[in-house]
Amino acid sequence: MGEQMERDVCKLVHRFAQRLDVHARRVADEVGMTAAQVVALRELSEPITARELAHRMACEASNATFLVDRLEGQGLVERRPHPTDRRAKQIVLTPDGERCRADVLERLDAESPLTALAPAQQESLRDLLRSLLGESV
Repeated sequence: MGEQMERDVCKLVHRFAQRLDVHARRVADEVGMTAAQVVALRELSEPITARELAHRMACEASNATFLVDRLEGQGLVERRPHPTDRRAKQIVLTPDGERCRADVLERLDAESPLTALAPAQQESLRDLLRSLLGESV
């Protein structure tokens, strides 16, 4: 691949990531949270540990723990014993957290930068990105 192609792709991916970030921040403002809290709620699709949340959010475990503390303080999550690892705790959405997450997901989907693409194009983009990242399609 030529140098120009790589620069173009990097620039476009970076600009699109910025648009997604701006969108998450706008939703966060609407619901009275930080963008990081919105992203954490998006990633809490099932009970997971703080370490797993940090991995999904591409942040340090201490940052994820701080976010969980804040979400717990708001009554949106609770920590429960892990079913197979007695040293770990799982982060589980409370009923209020489930409602808040549903609202956040609806808002994220409503005006997502991805809506500029047809559903088939969105799937293709997802699959290409997974392929580039070495993840299963």
